[in-house]
Amino acid sequence: MDNPAMTSKNGGGSVKLSGISRSYGTNQVVSDVNLEARSGEILALLGPSGCGKTTTLRMIAGLVQPTSGDIAIDGKPITDLPVHRRNLGMLFQNYALFPHMTVLENVAFGLTMRGIAKAEMEQRARQALALTHLTGFEDRMPAALSGGQQQRVALARAIVYRPKVLLLDEPFGALDKKLREAMQIELRQLCNELALTTILVTHDQEEALVLADQIAVMRGGRIEQVAPAREIYERPTSHFVADFIGTSNFMSATILGRQEDKTTLRSATGQVFESLVPSALGVGQKAIVAVRPESVRLSPGAPSEGAVNAVSGQVIRTVFKGQALSIWLDIQGSEFVCSLPVDSLGTAPPQSGEVWTARWSPERTLIVREQ
Repeated sequence: MDNPAMTSKNGGGSVKLSGISRSYGTNQVVSDVNLEARSGEILALLGPSGCGKTTTLRMIAGLVQPTSGDIAIDGKPITDLPVHRRNLGMLFQNYALFPHMTVLENVAFGLTMRGIAKAEMEQRARQALALTHLTGFEDRMPAALSGGQQQRVALARAIVYRPKVLLLDEPFGALDKKLREAMQIELRQLCNELALTTILVTHDQEEALVLADQIAVMRGGRIEQVAPAREIYERPTSHFVADFIGTSNFMSATILGRQEDKTTLRSATGQVFESLVPSALGVGQKAIVAVRPESVRLSPGAPSEGAVNAVSGQVIRTVFKGQALSIWLDIQGSEFVCSLPVDSLGTAPPQSGEVWTARWSPERTLIVREQ
């Protein structure tokens, strides 16, 4: 929907964190975080509970003061500015709508507090509702709305200020899976339409992959890896990132050598792997070979002697997942999971107790550093 009055004054600001840390007594919650969200970009802070992602977001918002470090928007320091002077839109899991106000009044409330003239206030509130597909809901009360509609109201309230940056803290946690997926797409389209810089906190890997241009994976208060969404999935740099983003099979190995773009590795049990995926690890170093379940091809029986990028074992179990079948192999006491399209397995899919071989290409052999 074309809303020139709304979009012409919008446009995201770049956010830069320089050496941000936060401690509570001896407990270091966030440690020396250096991070940048470019103008108009969606950046996801992704990690398990307690990794420091929400504290980092709250420091950007001004709700928590950093113990050390600096925060800037468009190059201007905001570390010491109060919340109301940072020009940020915020949306949290608890939408905090006023139950006694209509949808329009909820969205316009902040503008009222800022002394915006009534005519402009109503115009901007209606534009925000139009952008969030809530035209016609202006006079409804929050109790009469669905969860998804309440979230749209909260989102409209967050963008009506025309903020430089939108901050989201687990905003989809209260929604069911189907509605959550629909809202993710809508939010991405809206942020792109407004060129709005957005920083999202989530522990949901799929949500981060769908929404974000860049993903910062956090662990123990530090940044483990920052990269575009696809690179994070296809080129993780550590065991932790490969394990946290999606599912992987892991095998310890030593790098034997390099020839042009190809890296050769050997596992402790003698299996040889080849990789065409770049790695910063050197010859002789210990590494972890990671293989995604969907990268594997399966064939019955054991591999030929000297086969590369091939492991075999007995089928432990199979799980039907609609278009795909997940198969677990027992590889020398460790589980190795494969995920294959049902149509690719023909009329004789693997059965428990049978020996099958998993193979994959060098382009799908990921090399990551140990924990």
